[in-house]
Amino acid sequence: HRDLHSFPTRRSSDLGLYDRLLAEVERPLIVATLRATQGNQIRAAAVLGINRNTLRKKIQVLGIPTGRSD
Repeated sequence: HRDLHSFPTRRSSDLGLYDRLLAEVERPLIVATLRATQGNQIRAAAVLGINRNTLRKKIQVLGIPTGRSD
């Protein structure tokens, strides 16, 4: 059993790389899921196991087109 404080933490200089890698994985996953659900964000969020509002935020942050004029 490890104390939570013994786990290494990310340095601020690592954040750029971490965020870039996360976006490289997340963006295609979200795009593929939206395609599979014909753009239905509620169903896509359920498939991904995240809240619909979280999905909408990720869509916005990652610049994923939705085909809607929001």
